[in-house]
Amino acid sequence: MSQHARAAVFSAGSWGTAAAVILADAGTRVVLHARRGEIADAIVSGHRNPDYFPDVELPATITATTDPAAALDGAAYLVLSVPAQSLRRCLKAWTPYIEPETVIVSLMKGIETHSGLRASEIIREVTGVGAERVAVLSGPNLAREIMARQPAAATIACPDEDTARAFQAACHTPYFRPYTSTDVIGCEMGGALKNVIALAVGIAAGMGLGDNATALIMTRGLAESIRLATAMGAQPVTLSGLSGMGDLVATCSSPLSRNRTFGTYLGSGLSVDEAAAATKQTTEGVKSAEAILDLAHAHGIDMPITTVVTALLTGKVNLAEAVAQLMQRPPKPE
Repeated sequence: MSQHARAAVFSAGSWGTAAAVILADAGTRVVLHARRGEIADAIVSGHRNPDYFPDVELPATITATTDPAAALDGAAYLVLSVPAQSLRRCLKAWTPYIEPETVIVSLMKGIETHSGLRASEIIREVTGVGAERVAVLSGPNLAREIMARQPAAATIACPDEDTARAFQAACHTPYFRPYTSTDVIGCEMGGALKNVIALAVGIAAGMGLGDNATALIMTRGLAESIRLATAMGAQPVTLSGLSGMGDLVATCSSPLSRNRTFGTYLGSGLSVDEAAAATKQTTEGVKSAEAILDLAHAHGIDMPITTVVTALLTGKVNLAEAVAQLMQRPPKPE
């Protein structure tokens, strides 16, 4: 199927472009939807995305357009890579062009601020499509490494196993190995939660707190992530897989990670606004932290790291107070 399938990737940012490369390398024909005409023109004429990867030549089978109707015409897959907080607005504009058989695949790792909804929930709410046509792809997938065709893997989650397997075939390459799952909640929550933990790791790194502190934050961060995700209906094993532990390790460890980088700026003394200006790209953990904490409160789950990160982001504590709050928690059995 992958040799004949057509995928529309919205939009042509960092991860969207990397996803388009994976799909094209797997034999899927790809149309990238770009918001700006000059980006679409550069992709079509020069096979490069000048905004994100000017040094990487894109496969010739990738084309681009600013017209959502043209991008979605005949698409077996609509692959969504837009900021989580923009998803609802964008989807409302694109939904009239989605064909009845198109499968919608979310690459997003955030929680909508005002509603607390995951991307797949927003997709179903706005488009009205059934759960069997909505899939999620999530894992340790740093875009720059994928553009260099370095080995990576991810989880594709969908309640319908046939849908997950079909998309698995559409994006399976020698360097990119997709696994399938039916645990959409676990897959999405793992991706969203690790961003907040990566902010905490970055803050610790920016303060020069060392590798012991990093390991502490990652381990206890995973523990609180599992508590919330399972309370929401996820399978615990999902959080120890690629979309949970795998993504957490990559995002917390890599200097390529936006969330870790943002945290590092905060830890070195920059304000939230200054860190945002320095990071330039969307940092999902910053946008989602408060919504995740609201979900934790709604489910009666204690999330100390998320609580402190959110307090720091919203100006309720300073750096010294944040570290003190984490280290002064009463010890208890692990």
